[in-house]
Amino acid sequence: MQTDTAPVRFDTKIAVLLRDDLAAWQRLNVTAFLVSGLGRAAPEVIGEPYADADGSAYLPMFRQPVLVLVGGREVLGGAHARALAGELPTAVFTAELFRTGNDRDNRAAVRAVGRDRLDLVGIAVYGPRNAVDRVLKGARMHP
Repeated sequence: MQTDTAPVRFDTKIAVLLRDDLAAWQRLNVTAFLVSGLGRAAPEVIGEPYADADGSAYLPMFRQPVLVLVGGREVLGGAHARALAGELPTAVFTAELFRTGNDRDNRAAVRAVGRDRLDLVGIAVYGPRNAVDRVLKGARMHP
């Protein structure tokens, strides 16, 4: 019997994998951008809106934790290939996006490069726990 106080175990996982040579501000910026599209692509990841005891309304957030991991270029490239092969919802952030200033230019920068030549600095993936774990092989938890 499940109660409201029982721990929640999710069948899915949200994870961000960052390249390990990014500056702290870059890691935060990339993480925010990468997870921003998940709610639209997988609306089930979004919980209910929040409200405080005074009735102030707040936006809904993810209903489950977001794991943040790091790895070198090779780990990131392998994870990217496995995510695409597994057809998991995937977001990418490339080094070129640090030099653009808007969504149109961001999309153009990614579109200009073949998938095997993307200079990836981060990816986000969502899907069944086991599939996401396989994608992230070789990555380690962010310190």
